[in-house]
Amino acid sequence: MARYITKRLLKAFLIFFVSITITFFIIRFMPSNPVDLLIDPKMGPEVQEAMMEEFGLDKTKGEQYIIFLKQLLQGNLGTSFKSREPVSQVIMQKLPWTLLLLFIVVILSLAVGIPIGVYSAKHRGKFSDKLINIVVMVGISVFVPFLAFLFLYLFSYYFKLLPTGGAYTPPPAKGIRYVIDVLKHAILPSLTLFTANVASILMYTRNSMIDVLEEDYIRTAYSKGVKENKVIKVHALKNAMIPTITVTGLMMGSMVGGAVMTESIFSWPGIGRLIYDSVSALDYPVLQGSFIILALSVIIMNIITDLIIAWIDPRIKLEG
Repeated sequence: MARYITKRLLKAFLIFFVSITITFFIIRFMPSNPVDLLIDPKMGPEVQEAMMEEFGLDKTKGEQYIIFLKQLLQGNLGTSFKSREPVSQVIMQKLPWTLLLLFIVVILSLAVGIPIGVYSAKHRGKFSDKLINIVVMVGISVFVPFLAFLFLYLFSYYFKLLPTGGAYTPPPAKGIRYVIDVLKHAILPSLTLFTANVASILMYTRNSMIDVLEEDYIRTAYSKGVKENKVIKVHALKNAMIPTITVTGLMMGSMVGGAVMTESIFSWPGIGRLIYDSVSALDYPVLQGSFIILALSVIIMNIITDLIIAWIDPRIKLEG
């Protein structure tokens, strides 16, 4: 098990290093100059040169990369070009909002996707299963921004049931009223990401459950007169969950990508909205820091997923 974890950590480190390197150079080769967005065009060239030097943009891309790595090893994500605040401070103000959103989405997706996937597998080939499959195909195919604008139009503008955006109604309330207000604002962005992701969990649960139900040990349990619900809960569900847990971990990357668009549309003050605003402002340090934190989050979630699977399936421990 220790060897398995070591391998996973080394692989994670390599993925992390490659991803932050690629991200660094993609950001640095973005068109336009961030300094041009921060100074008055009427100011002389000496002002621009001073700011370029302050931000380290007067150095070559290679030199900037070396400085970036040295700072990263010291736990320093740099300083925002726009706000002049430490990037770590800027991110920590936004990260809890994104984590709240993703937590709601993951819990709801598992709570809804797994039971319906099991039900669909039990009724394979019947009308209800075919109907669920149609819904799954639609859910997988629909573009996240389309869902966001659809829900925004229906629930905010047409029925006027939910807020159009933000995380709370200013000025913020106190106590339980604040919590209720935040959850109310979280409904539409959560519903958007939930709809985009629950279909995959449902599909993998269904397909995995169908495969497990055809195993010999399941047929033996049925031949001994064990009731269907007990067969599924005691014998089938545990093994069927392995692909579902795996895909949930892999989906974290797509959830983060969806969060960038969703948070921007609903003005949700998370990392996704921060990335969107940072691209517009060409705020290199904030962009780099945001991608670093998100990359770490996705890698950690995948490691946790692997450990859960290793706990469920003892064969993985032996392979480690």
